[in-house]
Amino acid sequence: MRRKSVSTILMAAIPIVIIVCFMLAGASAMAQSDMARSGNRRCSNRSLLGDYGFVVEGLLLPAPGVALPGRGLTMTHFDGEGNLTQVDSLIINGSPVSDWSPVTGTYHVNANCTGTMNILPSAGGFVNLRIVVVKQGKEVHTVVWPPFDGPDRTVTSVGIKVD
Repeated sequence: MRRKSVSTILMAAIPIVIIVCFMLAGASAMAQSDMARSGNRRCSNRSLLGDYGFVVEGLLLPAPGVALPGRGLTMTHFDGEGNLTQVDSLIINGSPVSDWSPVTGTYHVNANCTGTMNILPSAGGFVNLRIVVVKQGKEVHTVVWPPFDGPDRTVTSVGIKVD
């Protein structure tokens, strides 16, 4: 009797195990296919390598009720190891404040393609940014993030890799 119940259980369990294996294999294949379609690459500092041209836009807020528009361009070189150099040309409230001024800094890109930058203008001070790396490292979006040196500001930029 005991032998009969074990074989009955096995006969019922084997098809269930086979079906579950097929379902798991299908789910795994679908997940791999989704990852391939989305280009699910893990990011790192190596995701930013080479020269990127940035357009910078925003407002400086030096006092309550005072908002000064700012626009600029930067050419930034990322070394793929967390260091950057750049030159920037900036206009604030219609007046030039820098013309291809040198800047150095560091950056860190997380596996999920978010990250940080810290730039050190040659004139002094510092600016922290939050970044998002998109289009497999061909584009970078930034926002100035506290703390930073100088007046409050709301400044963003988009950088595109130079071909």
